[in-house]
Amino acid sequence: MSMNQISEYYDSAIDLLKELITTPSFSKEEDQTAAILERWFQKHDISYKKYKNNVYAFNKHYDENKPNLLLNSHHDTVRPNGSYTRDPFKAEIVGDKLYGLGSNDAGGALVSLMHCFLHFYSIENLPFNLIIAATAEEEIAGVDSLRGLLPILPSIDLAIVGEPTLMDLAIAEKGLVVFDGKVSGTASHAAHPNDDQAIHKMIPVLHWFKELRFEKVSKHLGEVKTTVSQLQAGTQHNVIPSEVKFVVDVRVNDCYKNQEIDAYFQENAPCEMQARSLRMQSSQIDEDHALVQAGLQLGRNTYGSPTLSDQAALNCQSLKLGPGDSTRSHTADEFIFTHEIKEGIEIYIKLLETYINTVA
Repeated sequence: MSMNQISEYYDSAIDLLKELITTPSFSKEEDQTAAILERWFQKHDISYKKYKNNVYAFNKHYDENKPNLLLNSHHDTVRPNGSYTRDPFKAEIVGDKLYGLGSNDAGGALVSLMHCFLHFYSIENLPFNLIIAATAEEEIAGVDSLRGLLPILPSIDLAIVGEPTLMDLAIAEKGLVVFDGKVSGTASHAAHPNDDQAIHKMIPVLHWFKELRFEKVSKHLGEVKTTVSQLQAGTQHNVIPSEVKFVVDVRVNDCYKNQEIDAYFQENAPCEMQARSLRMQSSQIDEDHALVQAGLQLGRNTYGSPTLSDQAALNCQSLKLGPGDSTRSHTADEFIFTHEIKEGIEIYIKLLETYINTVA
């Protein structure tokens, strides 16, 4: 891999990212960025397929007898928040910063992975197949995201999910269960005594959640984190409500399945609890996996990620890795450093080259 080749990939990736930034692609509204990605595949003579707003392709010498390694990132974005001081759809480079909505989450990772795929696309005798999937609806964990695409793809044996990690190796990722809780009481006029007031009954419930600790602590993800994040009760000052509704956000480490967390709440919680979904499981890859060891050889660090991604849809071992910084995601005036994209392309390629030398 020559420096000229990396420079060509970098220039192409920056151009592609600029075009994606200038094209709104909110979740469920990604058709125009999907079209941009289709044109990119056409430009590079890569045969591709499309499912809903997901665009995907297989390496040129795909062999159904070989294991499948998935390269995945998303092209949908959240909506810009009200604190933006710049046009979120203006792709502008100032110094070493490329500004724009989706630049960091996860446009930089996506365009870097696509050029990594391009690098390996025509190589014969790879020890595995490469599949690239530029997917939709990641930000809302939608039914037409990677989750909806997976049943159409061949079985995936290993995956690299492109998200901003500063190109360090996120070898574990917390899962998520959102619960709707309810505490019931007796409605009455505020002027009259009420020994069954739902709001008062909520006090020990909040204390129970504040003191809750799950026994198993993960080496990379720490404790299960339980947070009461929303409360709703009452409609007017002189009416004691009959119930308090609330939401509990549970970030699950890799020591538990979501079903175990749900079972614990059903048996022990001092209130009604209903899980919205149990499908967003924690993710991990073994520390001694050859792909992780390849990353360590390149001087990358390992860590556990508290944020959720499309890894939650996968049933195989997966690594989260990409240019950019997760703390910039969903912030006003989002940006990515241009040198991070160049580094991302180079590390992705070197990672796979090192991995190939190990497993070949």
